Amino acid sequence: MVDLSNQRRMAASLLKCGIHRVWIDTNKTEDVANAVTRDDIRELIKAEIIQKKQKRGISRARIRYARAQRKKGKRKGQGSRKGAKYARFPKKRRWIATIRPIRAQLAELRDQQLIERDVYRKFYLYAKGGMFKNKGHLMAHLKAENLLKEPSKAKAK
Repeated sequence: MVDLSNQRRMAASLLKCGIHRVWIDTNKTEDVANAVTRDDIRELIKAEIIQKKQKRGISRARIRYARAQRKKGKRKGQGSRKGAKYARFPKKRRWIATIRPIRAQLAELRDQQLIERDVYRKFYLYAKGGMFKNKGHLMAHLKAENLLKEPSKAKAK
């Protein structure tokens, strides 16, 4: 095996990279060994006998995979949690996520005239007081109290 460390060093300086990124064609080692000046090395670079290897990056594949798993709801167990329960999902955010759909449902029912305005007002205040867990719970209450009109009757008005 021929010692090409000097040629590798010169090539690294010409290619503006580290010596470990210099690639030398193993079939043409004798030509490279005969190259003693920087001009000789330039010729070999032009002939693509000596080339610069691509920089090695850090793969993001593992991060992408982990992120996809978290999106599915995995990797969120006790050992992965840093903040307290309400630091991770504050009470106010939780309340907003609950109340907005309930209020939207009430407004929609009122606009479609499936409930009276006074019923809307009463149930709006119930919702504000935290009486309903979700839209299904709200609808169950309206049906239980027979306050929900049938769509055909509501539009006839």
